[in-house]
Formats: sequence, structure tokens, C-alpha cells
Amino acid sequence: MKLSIPRWDVFLLFGPMDVLVQFGGLQNLDEFVEKWFNPVRMIGGQERLITKTMTFVVAREGPSYSEEPYAFMFLNVQPRSLETAQQALLKVPEVISADVVFGPYDLISPVRAKDQADLERVISCIQGNCPGIEGTATTIVSRIRV
Repeated sequence: MKLSIPRWDVFLLFGPMDVLVQFGGLQNLDEFVEKWFNPVRMIGGQERLITKTMTFVVAREGPSYSEEPYAFMFLNVQPRSLETAQQALLKVPEVISADVVFGPYDLISPVRAKDQADLERVISCIQGNCPGIEGTATTIVSRIRV
């Protein structure tokens, strides 16, 4: 699509979302709209390559990371439990980071796992140890890179 997105910022996913793109280093929301949102929207409209998008704006970043996660968890959390849930997530050894976001979910968390059985264990651990979780959606990262 010629948008000059670094390869390591694009994740192909298996789950309720197909692609996750991180846009780092932006100074403000206007820069995001000008450099990324509008061009992607135009590609979707003209070439019909993109039929639906979902945008998350990070309100509070978790730790930065360089390792590729096994999966991303998207969590809905009771509003009063948001900070507590983020801190509890970061105490789980398999959690790489946890970002508080504006959008259809409240937290996005990349996690490590050895395989699907291990991922199920990680999800159970997170659901059992993080207060205020009302729902989760999990996507597995494809090993195929774009």
C-alpha cells in the first residue's frame, strides 16, 4: 500500500481482527489523521482493499517492547478498575505490555505463550488475577510477516 509502515509495526492476526498496525512517534492526533488515517481511508474507498477499520488511541502506554508477541488480548474493564487492571496485567510474567486505550476496548496487551495450550493458561491466569475484567477478545499473531 506504499504507506511506509515499518514491518515490525504490522501484525497479521487470527481472530476478531485481521491486522494490527502500531503508529509510534506521533506528536498529536492531527498528525495521525493526516499521515495515516486519511490515506488508509482513501485506499479503502478507492480500491476497496479495506472494508472496515477500528482505531485505538493510546491514553496510557505500558512498557515498550521489541519481542514479537504470540497473541494480543483486547480487554474490556470496569471503569473504576482500569488502573488496577493495567497494573495487575503487568505483574503477569507472560504479559509483555499493557496499553490503556480509547476505542471499543479499554486495554490492549501483547502476551507471550509457547503454543495454544499455553495461551489458554495465560488467558485464564489474566482473567483470574486482573480485577474488573468484563470481557476479552484474543488474536493470535501470524508468523507470516508482511
